[in-house]
Amino acid sequence: MESANLSTVTEFIFTGFSQLQDGGLLYFFPLLFIYTFIVTGNLLIIFAVRLDTRLHNPMYSFISIFSFLEIWYTTATIPKMLSNLVSHQKTISFIGCLLQMYFFHSLGNTEGGLLTVMATDRYIAICSPLHYRTIMTPRLCAQLSAGSCVFGFLILLPEIVWISTLPFCGPNQIHQIFCDFTPLLHLACTDASVISVQDVIHALAILITGLIISLSYIRIVVVILGIPSGEGHKKAFSTCAAHIAVFLLVFGSVGLMYLRFSAVYTPFWDAAIALTFSVLAPFFNPIIYSLRNKDMNDAIKKLLCPHKMFNFLGR
Repeated sequence: MESANLSTVTEFIFTGFSQLQDGGLLYFFPLLFIYTFIVTGNLLIIFAVRLDTRLHNPMYSFISIFSFLEIWYTTATIPKMLSNLVSHQKTISFIGCLLQMYFFHSLGNTEGGLLTVMATDRYIAICSPLHYRTIMTPRLCAQLSAGSCVFGFLILLPEIVWISTLPFCGPNQIHQIFCDFTPLLHLACTDASVISVQDVIHALAILITGLIISLSYIRIVVVILGIPSGEGHKKAFSTCAAHIAVFLLVFGSVGLMYLRFSAVYTPFWDAAIALTFSVLAPFFNPIIYSLRNKDMNDAIKKLLCPHKMFNFLGR
């Protein structure tokens, strides 16, 4: 009988949308627009990098891979959010919840690894420009990209498998807008100390990755400030500004969510912070990479208006 009680929970209910009960459609269309923009904007970046020979170098290759990851990162959560906004029953199955957590965080970890690779790439390009081409070979770039993906998807697999074996005997209300580790573990009928251990592991991973990237960019800024010419300053900063902006946006919002330690937010701020790193950060990333980079901007314009660009170049 006890075993039967422990296996009663087969689906979970999201309570993060409870305050939007009467105005779901008002939030549905802006969120749908943001998701469409994220997918379209990142696809433009991917095609621009692939089709424009001027962008065939490691930096833009990493940006295109990051854009590819962003599409799937948002697809792991936003379609379900859209469904919950217009659905009376805001539920997700147990297996669906585990899969959403796995893909969302695996893609997020892969992005973190790729941001580290991108910071290293810029560090070598600016601090050792004469050796850049011999170090950042196409083979090494492919290995670093593949390594980020393998690491991102394998590192969480044991944790997801472990969570799938935990007993969930009720309640089944997830106080968030998507499945996440801490809200889900709070519902497990098990020792609460495992939640603290899990939080510490995640926090250490975020801090170590953030520290490595921060040190790389600090060193880059120091080297740039030592460049004697003003034109050199401008050119060097222009290649790093977008990377630094994306790093601050991604890790700033993730830090607010997962480095809270003992701090407790209200349900409103919990949902707002979750939306920041799962929706708003991916929304701004293609804008930053296109507007802050002249070559990327030109490549996207050429992709969207090939005839106008041809006529302009022919004059």
